[in-house]
Amino acid sequence: MASASFQPTALRSRRTVMAAAGAAGLAVALTACGSSDDSSAAAGSQDAGGSRGNGEGNAQAGTELAKTADIPEGGGKVFASEGVVVTQPTAGEFKAFSATCTHQGCAVKSVANGVINCPCHQSNFSITDGSVQSGPASVALPAQRISVEGDSIKLA
Repeated sequence: MASASFQPTALRSRRTVMAAAGAAGLAVALTACGSSDDSSAAAGSQDAGGSRGNGEGNAQAGTELAKTADIPEGGGKVFASEGVVVTQPTAGEFKAFSATCTHQGCAVKSVANGVINCPCHQSNFSITDGSVQSGPASVALPAQRISVEGDSIKLA
């Protein structure tokens, strides 16, 4: 009878370990996929360049990114070393977004046909507001703050 009473305890112990391991794995997976539903970037402040954001990026504020003529109307340009994408949805309107895909943290690589493209899993984001146009990403690219001074686009 001793072995009969030992086995249920062993099973309970094994189930506890397996459940804890599964929960830890799920937590890591959710963090890696950027599945938080943080909308704080959408609540950021409006700057002179028309973009909103929390100012998070890889480069310092005041860093010149480009000249306005470098950003095509209806398109944009990825600045990988600064971690920023700058777009011009309509003539004279410049926006900036994080260059890190919200799906699994890959760097976005290009801007074409009105969308910012991530090559890792083919997520696409709007050049107007960073919203997801096609997944697997489910969270918009966070807006970044820029300023336009004359023909110069700078991080704000």
